[in-house]
Amino acid sequence: MTAAVRHGAQAVHDGGRIGQRAFRLLWAGQATSNLGTSVTSVALPLVAITMLDASAFQVAALSAATWVPWLLIGLPAGAWVDRLPPRALMMCCDAVSLVLYLSVPLAALAGALSTVHLFAVAFGTGTASVFFKTAYQVLLPSLLRPADLPAGNARLQGTEAITQVGGPGLAGLIAGAFGAVWALLFDAGTFLVSGLCLLAIRPPAVARKPRSAPLRQQVADGIRFVGRDPYLRVFAVYGAASNLGLVAYQSILVVFLVHDIGLGSVAVGAVVAAMSAGGALGAFVAPALGRRLGTARATLLCQLVAMPAALLIPLTGPGPRLAAAVAGGVLIGTGVVAGNVIKASWRQTYTPRQLLGRVVASMHLLNFGTMPLGALIGGALASWLSVRAAIWCAAAWLALTCVLLLASPIRAHRDLPSKPAEKPEEKPEAQDTNSSATNVDHDGAVTVLRRRS
Repeated sequence: MTAAVRHGAQAVHDGGRIGQRAFRLLWAGQATSNLGTSVTSVALPLVAITMLDASAFQVAALSAATWVPWLLIGLPAGAWVDRLPPRALMMCCDAVSLVLYLSVPLAALAGALSTVHLFAVAFGTGTASVFFKTAYQVLLPSLLRPADLPAGNARLQGTEAITQVGGPGLAGLIAGAFGAVWALLFDAGTFLVSGLCLLAIRPPAVARKPRSAPLRQQVADGIRFVGRDPYLRVFAVYGAASNLGLVAYQSILVVFLVHDIGLGSVAVGAVVAAMSAGGALGAFVAPALGRRLGTARATLLCQLVAMPAALLIPLTGPGPRLAAAVAGGVLIGTGVVAGNVIKASWRQTYTPRQLLGRVVASMHLLNFGTMPLGALIGGALASWLSVRAAIWCAAAWLALTCVLLLASPIRAHRDLPSKPAEKPEEKPEAQDTNSSATNVDHDGAVTVLRRRS
């Protein structure tokens, strides 16, 4: 190994500090992109409702189309992320999303906008998001020292949570002034900014080792690691269950506010923005909670606060009763985001670096794979019963998901373990060095109220 490669590998091992240029660029790009995503979370359903007269089920299915790619390509995407430079891959994803979102206002101008077009855009941007979110989780640990990961994740998720406050309100203002379709033009521009910020990052050089294992075996390695680990396994199952309920009501929330409560576009944006305010608080308190209570206890507390709070949302009504939706949203956002910060930082240091992309993808397959099902269930229940009844069902399910964590090994510990327990039968797999040594939660993507990642 040359001196330059040794220096690059050591730089990746040591990482950087929060104030360094690479992290600041990533932070700025993600803040801008997340603002656009937050705008779209309200604007896309409004386009379907106001311009195409979509039903509650169609709006829910539109949300499902965004998450279906996790079921189709989530696992191989993790293996590809471990093979490819994450920064370059993220830039390609930004470019694809820019073109797709730009196509909506152009089609509207040409009089050619259709429901099929919106579904294609949702599916295409969802596919780009699969690769982007996985690569994001791998890139961050190469830019920061392990000790700085909790603070870095808190800043990124905190900024993302703040954009969830401003984005829906901005979407409402744009929709009210110019039409909902033009809010998607704004989102397209934010992907351009994100791509330029990523282009300016110069990550440390990483020594890559040759690969002999086929893609199928590399995918299986990630699944096995998650399946055998008691902590990653329970987080994956719990994330899948809670995301099912979160998306079931989120996919019909705009329909609920417009049709059941009688709000206009500007008011919908304002209410959704207020509901999202808890995310910023959750990101702010997460590092302190982890230090004071312990990472395991803090994670459990966050979920016990967040999930039962969903029962407040179906109590929403006109006038003062809008406070029920806001209170429920704030409590959910606080708990989910704080838990995501603690878990993401732990997972990035707990997982062996050469497996991180595949482990993230394996967990995201479950975490995000239930989202299209949740959206379809929400839409079907809204059509079969009523929109409010569907939200009651989703809220009750969320409250019950806490049982999964209470019955897990997590409740017996103060802190989550710093490294996996070694098992004799896993030693040959642990010695496999055919993976890259290169090393995110929009939770994505992430829409109005935060999802488990």
